[in-house]
Amino acid sequence: MKNIMVEELCSLHTNLSKEDVQIIQELVGNLPLIADLNKANIFVDCLTKEGKHAIVVAEAAPTTAIPVYKNPVVGKFAYEAFEPSVLYTLRTGKPMFQNRALTQEGKTVDQSVIPIKDSLDRVIGALIMEKDISEQIQHQQKMEALSEATETLSEILIGMTENQPIIPEMIEESLFFIDQEGKILYCNPSAFNLIQEIGENDSSIGKLLVSYFPKIEGILKEPEDLLIQEVKMLNKIFQVKKIKLGQFEKANGTFIVLKNITELREKERELIVKSVAIREIHHRVKNNLQTVASLLRLQMRRGLPEESKVHFVESLNRITSIASVYEIILSNSSVDDVDIHQLLEKIGNTLVWESDHENKKINISYTGHHLQIKSNIAVSVALVVNELIQNCVKHAFKTMTEGKIEILFQQKGKDIEVQVIDNGIGYSPNSKPSLGLDIVRMMVEHDLSGHFSIQRTEIGTLASVTFPVEREMVLA
Repeated sequence: MKNIMVEELCSLHTNLSKEDVQIIQELVGNLPLIADLNKANIFVDCLTKEGKHAIVVAEAAPTTAIPVYKNPVVGKFAYEAFEPSVLYTLRTGKPMFQNRALTQEGKTVDQSVIPIKDSLDRVIGALIMEKDISEQIQHQQKMEALSEATETLSEILIGMTENQPIIPEMIEESLFFIDQEGKILYCNPSAFNLIQEIGENDSSIGKLLVSYFPKIEGILKEPEDLLIQEVKMLNKIFQVKKIKLGQFEKANGTFIVLKNITELREKERELIVKSVAIREIHHRVKNNLQTVASLLRLQMRRGLPEESKVHFVESLNRITSIASVYEIILSNSSVDDVDIHQLLEKIGNTLVWESDHENKKINISYTGHHLQIKSNIAVSVALVVNELIQNCVKHAFKTMTEGKIEILFQQKGKDIEVQVIDNGIGYSPNSKPSLGLDIVRMMVEHDLSGHFSIQRTEIGTLASVTFPVEREMVLA
C-alpha cells in the first residue's frame, strides 16, 4: 500500500522516472526500522515539478518514542520558508544535520536531512529525521543564549512568562542580537537556518555577525539608531533592519533583522513589465482607431452622396468615442482604469461643441462622481452614451433653436446609473425604431448585463442605463 502511494504521488507531483521511484520504494520499506532505531519521525520528500516546494511521499513514526506528529503528513507540501534545509539538500545534494525546523503542525524540531541519489549520483529525494525539542530545552537554550545580554536587553527581548516568549518561533525574518563589538548574543530559528544555509553548522553565539554576512558591515558602522536598507547577498535580496538599543546614552546592543524580499521584488518587476506592455497595447489601439477615423474623414472630404453622409458621421463618432477611452487611460497613471466623468464629458463635448447643428444652440452639462471603471466596461459605456447623445442632437430639437442636454451619473450600491435628459420635443414610443437605440439596447443587455429604458417626460426625454460593476467603485 505504501509503495502504491509513493508511486501515485511521484507520478502526480514530480518529474522522477520509474527507476527513481523504484529506488525510493525500496528505501521506504526500511523507514519503520530507521524510525525505531533513532527514536525519531522519518520522512521521504521529493522536489515538485515546479521546483519551488517539496512533497512528502512517505513517512514512518517511531514505536520507541512519542511521535512528533499527531496526523499523517504524506501528500502534504513542505515549504522553503519553514523547512529550508529540505529544499537546500534537494537542490544541492548536500546533507544538513541538526538543523532547527518547523513541522507541518507548528512544532519546533531538530531536523537532519541527507540526499537520496540514483545510480548516476543525481538527487532524487531527501531522507529526513525529525526529533521533538521539548519546551523545557527550548526555554533553557534561550536563557543561555541571552545570559550575556544586558538587563535592558533581557527586559525587551525576553519579556517572558514561564512558557510564553514575546518572539514567536514561527517568525519568518532572521533576527540577530549583537553586542557593541558585533558578536552574536542571540539568533532565532530562522537566523540559525540562514547561517546553516551558507555552510556553517557550528554554534554562531559569540562570533562576529559580519563573518557570516560581510555585506552588512557598512550598515553596522552607520551612526543611525534605526536604519533600513536592501542588500543583495547569497544570490537573494534582503531587507536589513538595524535597531540599536540604548539607555541613558549607553549602547546595550543592536537588533539586526534580515527579511528575504527576493520574491517580492521579482513580482514587482513582473508587474512593471506587464504594465508597460498593457499601456503599449492601449497606445496602439488608440492609434489604429484614429487612423480609421482619419480615413473616414478623408473619404467624407472627397465627397459623398447626401444620403450616405449621415451614416459616415455616425460611424466616425462611434470610433472616436472608443478612442476616447484609450486616450483617457494613457493620460492617467492607471494602467486599465477610466474615469467615467472624464469619459462622458469628452464624448459629450465632441458631439455638441465640435459638430454642426444647423444653427441650433445646444448646451450640455454633467453631474456625478469621479468613478473608476475598467477599460472593457468603459468601451461599452462610451458607445452607449455616444448613441444617446447623438439621438438627442439629431431628433430632440428639430423644431427648436435652443436645446439642453443633461448627463447624470451616480453609484447606487453595486450598480452605476447613467441618465441622458433633454428638453426637446419628447420621445414617442410609436416612432420608427432607430439603429442607434437598437445598438444601445444590445450593448446594455449583452455587454454590460444592465437595463435600458427611455421615456417621454413633461420637459422632453429621459434615457436611463443601469449596469453592475464587479469591483467596488472608487470615489475621488
